Amino acid sequence: MENHTVMIDNRETITVTDIKEIDSFDEDEVRATLSKGAMIVKGSKLHIQMLDLNEGRAVIVGTIDSLMYVKVREKGEKGFFAKLMK
Repeated sequence: MENHTVMIDNRETITVTDIKEIDSFDEDEVRATLSKGAMIVKGSKLHIQMLDLNEGRAVIVGTIDSLMYVKVREKGEKGFFAKLMK
């Protein structure tokens, strides 16, 4: 298992390790898959300055407003609302 680290410098540069893949990105949001789940970086004028999937490392620059970890649902796992509507 890889170690996962996040380093944010002055809310302008974020360096992340243990990146398995970048799922989507634009100037307002970057979504990435990690070994244990996924993460979403939100902000403005975001750009992926460096991405090395062999090393599992990414550097994102721009104005960073938030970083959120999200659980990736397993196939067949129901979400909160689907469980409520049984």
